[in-house]
Amino acid sequence: MRPGLYADDSITRRVNRENVLLLGGGRALLMQLAHPKVAAGVDEHSDFRTHPMRRLRRTIRMTMAIVFGDRETALAAARAVNQTHGRVRGHDYRALDPDLLLWVHATLVDSALVTYDTFVRALSAGERNDFFQESKVLGELLGIPLDRFPGTYDDFVDYVDGMVSGGALRVGPLALDLARQVVRPRLRLVPGPAMVPFEIVTAGLLPQSLREQYGLGWGRRQQHLFRFLVKALPRLIAVTPPIIRVWPLPGHNVTLAGSVSLTA
Repeated sequence: MRPGLYADDSITRRVNRENVLLLGGGRALLMQLAHPKVAAGVDEHSDFRTHPMRRLRRTIRMTMAIVFGDRETALAAARAVNQTHGRVRGHDYRALDPDLLLWVHATLVDSALVTYDTFVRALSAGERNDFFQESKVLGELLGIPLDRFPGTYDDFVDYVDGMVSGGALRVGPLALDLARQVVRPRLRLVPGPAMVPFEIVTAGLLPQSLREQYGLGWGRRQQHLFRFLVKALPRLIAVTPPIIRVWPLPGHNVTLAGSVSLTA
């Protein structure tokens, strides 16, 4: 097995191999779309409206290739993403803007930690800081200068909180329109009501102010179901065999074949 950018026992691999992190995908997407420039780029340069889950799948493939692939696979995946981003620009934005890249990266890091804490187990302060520090490797590969990252995990939390409460994020009409494709995507063979639990999980994981801006329902029924899932899922995950619970299995690299469609 060829070495990758991360050791198999790194906190990055231990967290990201949990399949339950998929439940945090909606949160990350809505946090990204709350930035008007990100929302504009997604709307104008992707097939998000017709295939909203493709963006999430591409992000997952990219992350898996960089985190679990060997060094060659990780670097090839990063090059593919950077080439695509290089073509994305609009009236007042460009995808390679370090500030936009940092925000998108932050939503993925923060959502991974929040989802892991909620549905797997609570991480220690040291583990959180290690996960954040290791995330800089991935972020640098995707064009974020090292000096743009917050220094510590506590600084990172302040950065995310500041973005959410400081006015940089604004859920406008475009974000609201795109959000409907996130929480209730049109999937073949999947009836709309089947996505209700995903919508409730997304609402429950979101910062309160963004949940309110998106107008996501958060009444007694939604809160009750969310609390039930928070109690039940960790117990279920704890007894789930690794072949179902995690991907890839420990000790297995992701091959390039799994990441060649990153830009599709």
